[in-house]
Amino acid sequence: MDNLLTFSITVFTGFFAITNPISNMTVFLSLTQGADERTKRDINKRANIIAFIIVTVFVLLGKYIFELFNISIPAFKITGGILIFYIGFEMLQSKKSNVKNIKDVHIDENIAVSPLAIPILAGPGTIVTAMNFVANVTPLQVFLVIAIFGSMSLLTYITFRLSKYIVKIVGYNVISVIGKIMGLIIAIIGTGMIIEGIKISFNLMS
Repeated sequence: MDNLLTFSITVFTGFFAITNPISNMTVFLSLTQGADERTKRDINKRANIIAFIIVTVFVLLGKYIFELFNISIPAFKITGGILIFYIGFEMLQSKKSNVKNIKDVHIDENIAVSPLAIPILAGPGTIVTAMNFVANVTPLQVFLVIAIFGSMSLLTYITFRLSKYIVKIVGYNVISVIGKIMGLIIAIIGTGMIIEGIKISFNLMS
């Protein structure tokens, strides 16, 4: 039970850091600026549902994707760790990750699919993180990963719904600080994946 609790906390922390609903709500506000409340609500709902479906598919089919492309667990962990570390490093430098680069987006409900669902909420970093959590785990842990990302999608939906009020109360400076903290956490998670991949490669797992 303690292992499952530790695993769940680790998964939640990882997803919270990589999806970063607090920082991303400013992106949501900028993309939907000028839209009416109903349109904003529809975009918000669609984006989170699509992101949840995408991550769930990769969580459930990750094993088969590895087998199809002959990807080893150590190689995935090392490469995924480097990618996640890079995203976190960019966040620490107050840069928008290239994975989430947004240019000239018009007010259209299609932004729920891109760029909101892909790549902001379910980009490479999120997918790699999710697949890393389900590498060599039990079916119960796979279910927990899906359930936790579902709760994260719900939390993101609520955060986006309240984004206008949160920004007024908290302010952009505090949100920027939170973004840096999330970047540090993401970089640490990436480093951990790299170390774990190296340990597995050389049979150093204790």
